[in-house]
Formats: sequence, structure tokens, C-alpha cells
Amino acid sequence: MAVKGQHGIGRTEVKSDRESSALTRRLLDLYDRLLAAFGPRGWWPGDTEFEVMVGAILTQNTAWTNVKKAVDNLKAAGLLNPEALDRLTSNELAALIKPSGYYNVKAVRLKNLVRLVQAAGGGDPPLLLKRPPEQLRADLLALKGVGPETADSILLYAAGRPLFVIDAYTRRILGRHGLAEGDETYDHLQALFMDHLPADPALFNEYHALLVHLGKHYCRPNPRCSGCPLEGA
Repeated sequence: MAVKGQHGIGRTEVKSDRESSALTRRLLDLYDRLLAAFGPRGWWPGDTEFEVMVGAILTQNTAWTNVKKAVDNLKAAGLLNPEALDRLTSNELAALIKPSGYYNVKAVRLKNLVRLVQAAGGGDPPLLLKRPPEQLRADLLALKGVGPETADSILLYAAGRPLFVIDAYTRRILGRHGLAEGDETYDHLQALFMDHLPADPALFNEYHALLVHLGKHYCRPNPRCSGCPLEGA
């Protein structure tokens, strides 16, 4: 495995007891299999930190193809920045992001995100993202409709912070490979990765993206186990 992120931490620098080391080796083996099969996924698509933040809100309960249509609408109108979104009414914004589904709810959530950028970042998304990760995460979770998955997506993909994102795909895959029972909390599953892998944003970024790809194409509710890169793992 060649992943080495901004902290310069590699696989050989993971130190733990015997049981933890075995879990570390297994998690990295799963990662290696997925990366060899799928290649780098290039996540998160976005030209700016703010676009990534917007995408994290819009992707709730919908496919990325729908999010892209909504983001493209905002780009085409020249509105993909906090100042422009702030000037829009919620109804105007909802009309532009309609392809993402639940557009009235998501318009309100985007307006709340913009207010956070203004209040805590002086209107500058990169400045907001430089806040201490614990504070930034708390600020995001305080927004109505933003849960741990959305907050951690922003922290990882927009801010480059080493937080592992847990979603429904990851939960399903872990359960089918004996690494989870099915009723664990978000924090418990997140710790499974963060306590046994290097605190490397590049690794967490790629690993989560690979799990999403696996969940979409193989580890579905009705799984396609034949040909799965984790078959027998």
C-alpha cells in the first residue's frame, strides 16, 4: 500500500497490541484489495471547499448523480458561494437544487450552513475549516439536519481532517465480514477504523470512497458476491 497523507504516516508506523495489530492488518488488507480492484476514486469531487460542503448537504438521501445536477445548476447561475446563496430566498434556492430531492428541507440546511460560514468564518469557508476540529464538528452538528456522517464528510473532504466517515454502505460491509454485529453506534464503528489505522486523511478519504463503491456495485442489499474483491476476505 502506497498511501501516505499529509501527516507522513505509513503502514509500518502503526503500533498496537497483538489483537489490535491483527485488526489493523485486516483493515489494511481489505483496503489493499479494494484499491487494487477499483483504483483511486478521486473523492470528493468539487472545485472549492465550499462546493464540497454544499455537496455534503445535498447528498443526504440521494445519489451523487442527482447532487451533481443540483450543483451544476448553482454553478451555471453563478451562485455557488456563500454570499450569493445568502441573497437567495429559501424558495429560490430550493428551485435550483430540486434535482437533489428533499429540496425544500435541503435549502433550509444550506442557508443554515451559510450562516455558520458567516458567523464563525467571517464569510470565508477556508477560514471556517481552519477551526479546531472538535469545535468545527460541534458547530456543524449544531445545525439542524446535520448528523455525524455529514459533519465528518465536511471535516474529512473539505477540511482535510482525519475523521473516518461511517455510512450505510460501511455498516453493511463490516457486518457481512464479521467486523460488526449491526447495532453498533456511529462512534463505535468510527473508532474501529480510527483506533487501528494511521490518522491519515488521505487514507481515510480513499478508504471511505472505496467502501462506497463496493457497496453500490457488490455489497448491495441483495449482494453480488461473485467477483467481489473482498470475496473470501
